[in-house]
Amino acid sequence: MTAHEPAHDGTAPDTGPAAPDTGVPATRATADEQPRYEPPPSVGKLFFWVLLFVLAAVVVVVGGVYFT
Repeated sequence: MTAHEPAHDGTAPDTGPAAPDTGVPATRATADEQPRYEPPPSVGKLFFWVLLFVLAAVVVVVGGVYFT
């Protein structure tokens, strides 16, 4: 029997050991507790990423024109 074939009793084959128990239970936000979100990026940081993307695009275009 290979790893891709189901067992004869119809169950899936064993895929290996289970993840180790860290001892920390998985918790979810309750109704009175608001979920926490990451703050949005500042305008300066957003402008920096847009400028970096545009600069990279210009470099690609200029390089393509230069090397053809």
